[in-house]
Amino acid sequence: MYDYELHQVTAAELIRRADAQRTVRQALLARRAARRSGREDPEGRVSTDQDRFAHAA
Repeated sequence: MYDYELHQVTAAELIRRADAQRTVRQALLARRAARRSGREDPEGRVSTDQDRFAHAA
């Protein structure tokens, strides 16, 4: 009986941790989306530095 109860407690703790991580991830994604919506280009930043690489010979 003790093993079953220990298993139940462990399973509940893992579910709580997964929910907490999911909540944090959703908050981060929502914050990132909010920052992107405030920009002119919602797709994200693209490098426009043309001379970043050397020209081919």
